[in-house]
Formats: sequence, structure tokens, C-alpha cells
Amino acid sequence: MSIEIKIPSPGESITEVVIETWLKADGDYVELDEVLCEIETDKATLPFPSEVAGILKIIIPEGEEANVGDVLCTIDPEGVAASETPQAAAVEAEDSVTTGETPVATIPQVSATGKITEIKIPSPGESITEVVIETWLKADGDYVQLDEVLCEIETDKATLPFPSEVAGILKIVLPEGAEAKVGDVLCTIADAETPTVPAANTTESMTEESPESPSSPLSYASGTPSVAAAKIIAERDLSPEEIQGTGKAGRITKADALAVQKSEPSQLTSSPIVSGSAPPPVSKSQTPPAPSVPSQEAAGMRNTRREKMTRIRKKISERLVSVKNETAMLTTFNEVDMQSVMELRSKYKDGFLKKHNVKLGFMSFFTKACTEALRDFPAVNGMIDQGEIVFHDYVDMGIAVSAPRGLVVPVIRNAESLTLAQIEAEIVRLATKARDNKLSIDEMSGGTFSITNGGIFGSMLSTPIINPPQSAILGMHNIVQRPLAVNGKVEIRPVMYLALSYDHRIIDGRESVSFLVKVKEYLEDPARLLLGV
Repeated sequence: MSIEIKIPSPGESITEVVIETWLKADGDYVELDEVLCEIETDKATLPFPSEVAGILKIIIPEGEEANVGDVLCTIDPEGVAASETPQAAAVEAEDSVTTGETPVATIPQVSATGKITEIKIPSPGESITEVVIETWLKADGDYVQLDEVLCEIETDKATLPFPSEVAGILKIVLPEGAEAKVGDVLCTIADAETPTVPAANTTESMTEESPESPSSPLSYASGTPSVAAAKIIAERDLSPEEIQGTGKAGRITKADALAVQKSEPSQLTSSPIVSGSAPPPVSKSQTPPAPSVPSQEAAGMRNTRREKMTRIRKKISERLVSVKNETAMLTTFNEVDMQSVMELRSKYKDGFLKKHNVKLGFMSFFTKACTEALRDFPAVNGMIDQGEIVFHDYVDMGIAVSAPRGLVVPVIRNAESLTLAQIEAEIVRLATKARDNKLSIDEMSGGTFSITNGGIFGSMLSTPIINPPQSAILGMHNIVQRPLAVNGKVEIRPVMYLALSYDHRIIDGRESVSFLVKVKEYLEDPARLLLGV
């Protein structure tokens, strides 16, 4: 007798959902707790596990909207899928021999020894409770080695590789794109012998064509996109037939779909339409707008495209909004004559590079100036915690870096005790890891004060947002030749505008302005940094 599987309530105030992706097909045999599909709410995309084992019958197809309590599917616990029975497998093998058809698989076989290990999602770092399974690098049924990377997990701070804890046969529990909590079972790994390739069948059922050739796919996965790849293909209006899959058995991975997109020229940057020539083709998912005036000049492209926000981008958005709502944030400004720093840097940059094997930049001067100024104004280096003010006797300096996945703020530990050369070396190390998406959670946690440099992008002035739970952030900007009054005369000097955003709940206006003036004094007379005056 079939059991009705109804859509439960994903959370308070949620009454409607969308069936985003079915991961199992109609008629498949499913195990208990095996993920059947992904359900999308207005807050998250959730995996939907099976309540019982049996034969699946889908009631609500992909893309359909449904209410909480609707029947999603039915499962017959007494049914057995034909492909799962040993008799059916034997008949299928016999048919392949008698008909001369090529069998589907000559994939390495492994034999399980019985013990199954549940691989759970560990805590990537303090305060992180949820992750997203971004990309599976191994396929269901693969034999994996100890410490071999299984998948990539995305948190709200970084994308981390997930290595295998044991060797054996992999069974995926959480699919790509699924959101999960720390402690959830990611996959299981069954102990197994070392994989061996079965001897080739010498009967007439085997054809001369190699199973590795493109004309004889290894399995149903050939040319089939993964969940993440399917979304990219749909968003970019690509065709799976145009993409060469590099995953297991020819499966199209997320990287395959992105590679095709990158290699194809965008219609937005295509050559302009020559009068009398045919217009460029329009994708199936886009309808060209009707021109208001029937003229060649008005026939411009008006394409739009949508991309799903990454978890990192969503978390950045939430944090920035919360800072505006939960802090009394103000910004004070000042200007710095960079003449002395630039002359000092120009004079010693070659010797500095030769001795320390790192370039002398401006960031080390600003970092050192801030660490010295924070000694005099400890509230700027403090934070509020449960009604108390926490003062730090050290400076863990956060340096904002624009990474491929969004803004990240790696931290230089005990910056107050480092020399200019040590600060520069640490900045280079962290910035390189940020751009390669290799920063760890520890390297981005625990900062007490931050610096952001919008000047590298040409920013003249801005009001940076505090990086919580810190209480202040210094904004650097571009250096521009401006007229200044120097000793009663007007001179053209390289000037930078500085901005200090601070939480007025813990930092008074006098402290914020005085701190910024102190930073200005250190930068306009760098010798003070060495003398500590």
C-alpha cells in the first residue's frame, strides 16, 4: 500500500513552496532518508528526504507551486524497482549477450566489507551554523581515498574543501546546492577493498568499440548536468549538447558550464549592427522589445540576466544592514599630505625590496600609524559585548580585500608588534590567499580594527561601514595633486582624504576626531612612527 508524502511546514509563517529540483525519477527505488528533491521557500532552498523506503511516484512536478500539506509524492514500501532485483539484472545481462549490445558499465568495481561511516559536517568556525554544499568533486558510488577532497562547502565567509575522513565507497546524502547545518550527515562511506577493474568479457556481446569512446557512453550520467550545472545552463540559456562533460562518466559539472559561458562572446559586447545587415540572434528565453520608433537607430539590445546570490553575498548583505540598524554609526573626515611618505618610499623602496624581498607600499604606513594611535585611544580598538565594553591591549588589524566571491577581511594578528616589512609580508600573504579563495575561517575572525582602501579603485571619498563586532574602520582613498597652504604659500601636494566610521555608542566625537588627527600626524611626519612620539 502506497504512503502519501506530504509537504511539511519549513518554518514559521511559510505556507507556500516551489518544487525546485527532483533528484530521483518516477519509479525509482528510494531509501529511508534519501533526498528526493529540493524545495524552495522565500527564505532558503531545502533538501526533502524520504520518510520511508520503497518505489517513488511523483505527484507534483518540478517548477510547480504547492501549499504546506499538499501531497508531494507517494512511496510504495512493498514495491521493488525492476532494475534493483537480481533477476532483472541477470535478464538484462543475458539480453545484452544474445543481442550483441554493448553493456553499459566497465567501471571499476569495489566490494563493501560491511562497516559504514557517517560523515558529518563539522563546524568551520565560531558562530557558523549553516553551510551550502557548493560542488561535489566525487560521484555517488566512487571509491575515495583517505583525505581525498570530496566536495566544496560554502559558508558565509569562505569556500572550503571537505576531505574524506576514511577510505571506501561514497554515498552522497546532501546534493549540490543543498543548505545544511553543522552536524548534519553529508555522506556515508562504506569500507571496501581496493577497486579493481573487472576482466573484459570475451563473448560476442562485446563490440570492438571502446567503452571510453564518445559514441558509447559509460552510463546515463553522460551529458547530464549536475544540479548546480543545470541551474547555470538554464540561467545562461545554454544547451547541454554543446557542453563536454568532464565529470564522472561524462557528467556535466558546474565548472564545465561556467567554462562554456566564459568562452562565448556576450551579446552585450558584440559588434554593432551595420545598416542593412541582419540583427544578431535572440535567445529563446528573451523576447526583444518592440521598438517605439521603426528605425535602425532604435534597434538596440535590451538583454537582462539573473544570477542567484551566493551565500557569502547574502551574508555580507545581512551584516551590512544589521550594522546600519544596530549601531549609532557616524563618519569623520580629514586630509593627509602624503608628500613625506611618498618621498620616503621613493628613496628606500629598492633597498627595502632587496633586503626584505617584499615591496614597500602605503598600507604598512597606515597600519603602523593606526596601531600607534590606538594606544592613545583604546575605545576605538574596543567593542560592545552584552552591555560591557571590551578593551583590547593588542591590535588585530583587518585589511579589506576584494576577492572573487566578494569582500573579505583577513586579519593581521598583533599588528602593533610588527615592523613595516613584517606587515607588508603579511598583507601580501593574506591578499594572495583571498584572491585564490584559500583563506581559512581563523584568518578572517577576531579583528579589533579594520582598514579599507577604496583608493585603488579611484575613490575620492566614501563612508565605510563598520565591520562588526568592531567599533571603527578607517577608509583610505586615492592620492590626488591638490593645492595646499604650506608655511603661508600655496603648493601643489599629493593629498589623500581619510574617513573614520565609528560607533558613537562607545566612541565619543572627541576621541574619533583626535584619533584621526593622530593618524594624520604620523603619516605627515613618518619619523614619529620610529620614535614613538
